[in-house]
Amino acid sequence: MTTDTGERLEVRRAVAADPATIFGLLCDPEGHVAIDSSGMLMSAEGDRVTAAGDTFVVHMDRDALNDFDLGLYDVTVTIETFVPDREISWKVLGQIRPQIGHVYGYRLEPIDEGTMVTSFYDWSSIDPVWRESGIFPVISEAALRATLGILARTVAPGRPRPQIDPEN
Repeated sequence: MTTDTGERLEVRRAVAADPATIFGLLCDPEGHVAIDSSGMLMSAEGDRVTAAGDTFVVHMDRDALNDFDLGLYDVTVTIETFVPDREISWKVLGQIRPQIGHVYGYRLEPIDEGTMVTSFYDWSSIDPVWRESGIFPVISEAALRATLGILARTVAPGRPRPQIDPEN
């Protein structure tokens, strides 16, 4: 299932792993690099996040997007929402001004034989300078969906997707 409000994308996937396993990966800075489908995240440094307000650094390269050649650069990921085994979200803070203000995150819902994982990308509160630039969304629905596939492969290698009720 996909939700697109024009300022927010959400994609869902059933994953054959428990919420704690998935949440653990999402709290690890290198976990973000491991599941990134965009090709922009090169490496990360910092401690595992344990609360809202925690930060870590991601070393980036936009070359994979073939849009803006920024070379290698760093961003700081600042955790906005932290509900263990349920939800995590973050803002990306870089050197450009004004800061963009978009939010990425995951919601985790236990289901039979695993977790329903919702990945979201929200640019509803971005700075007007960036809204007027017309570059959003930077990350496509397909990239969010691909990242969920990589996440599933990482936390539940070789395990089939749990079956879900199509009415949910």
